[in-house]
Amino acid sequence: MTSKISVPASRRRLLLLATAVFVLLAVGYGLWWWIYSSHFESTDDAYIHGNLVQITPQVAGTVVAIAADDTEWVKAGQPLVQLDPADAEAALAQARAQLAQAVRQTRTRYVQNEALQADVSAREADLQRVQADLARARTDLDRRQKLARTGGVSGEELQHAQTALRSAQSQAAQAQAALEAAQAMLETNQALTRGTDVAHHPDVQRAAAQLREAWLARERTALPAPVDGMVARRSVQVGQRVAPGAALMSVVALDQLWVEANFKENQLRNMRVGQPVTLVSDLHGDRVRYHGVVSGLDAGTGSAFALLPAQNATGNWIKVVQRVPVRIRLDPTELAEHPLRIGLSMTVEVDVGDEGHAVPAVAGLQTDALTLDQDVADALIDTIIRENLAS
Repeated sequence: MTSKISVPASRRRLLLLATAVFVLLAVGYGLWWWIYSSHFESTDDAYIHGNLVQITPQVAGTVVAIAADDTEWVKAGQPLVQLDPADAEAALAQARAQLAQAVRQTRTRYVQNEALQADVSAREADLQRVQADLARARTDLDRRQKLARTGGVSGEELQHAQTALRSAQSQAAQAQAALEAAQAMLETNQALTRGTDVAHHPDVQRAAAQLREAWLARERTALPAPVDGMVARRSVQVGQRVAPGAALMSVVALDQLWVEANFKENQLRNMRVGQPVTLVSDLHGDRVRYHGVVSGLDAGTGSAFALLPAQNATGNWIKVVQRVPVRIRLDPTELAEHPLRIGLSMTVEVDVGDEGHAVPAVAGLQTDALTLDQDVADALIDTIIRENLAS
């Protein structure tokens, strides 16, 4: 004989009510996920990235001054490091002297053209005179040869006439050679000066280029900040001998930061460029929300660009869900109001329900702080040329 356990009616109502509540919650969550949450992909594997602009010398030298240190904010063009300019000053002085010498030597070539032309004219006159003497000697010899056949002149007189002819021939040959030598020197000198003036002569232009190079080397002993930003990773010390390309410090452009979010591969199905993004930093917390846009998806996963990529053939491959870096552009206004630092963690949420759109290209990082005003060097070159032309 079995006995039934009776459940009080009040408890049954509570159980039914609890079941109904859980069912409603499940249905509500399902509707919320289907309508709203399924249109978002999020990750906390995201970090701030930015441009680390390295300060590297273009010339070798000894550091004599350091004008900025880590954590200091600098403006573009502000001096950061000064190298000893003594060697550069000496090279510049030598280049100035070489340019002055080149101008004087080239000017001399132009002056020599007139002197060489006068010498050619003199040689031509000498040749004409000697040729006239040769013609007279030849005529005199012919006349004496005719008289010698009739006994009108002695053998000795005939011999003197022959000797005079040979002497005239020798003088004519010498005068011709001297004329040809003078003409060759004139042509050579004219070839070196033809089609240009002293200031634009190749020798002068080469010396001017060497002076400009020496001027640039002197100016480059001062290392300015290429961009606005904060100094970081200073490694240079006063008295240190540095070589071109050595990393002395970095300047971080904190107004040009972006986020690199590493999404799982199964989160990228509906992710598109131009989709809106909401971000929260661990630094400021939930009280500050940043807004950005997906500006691009990387060409491969992080492991694909690793030093030792995962490959099954080498035995270091393990089947795991891969992550692809997604670049997110931040709102510069929000970034200015709430500054961030490179390497900070971010929580990222992308609205993949949005169809996305083309993101306008951002002008690449550029600077005018490293561009030297070469008009100063050109003015120096013009002054040296003018002074040495007038001297």
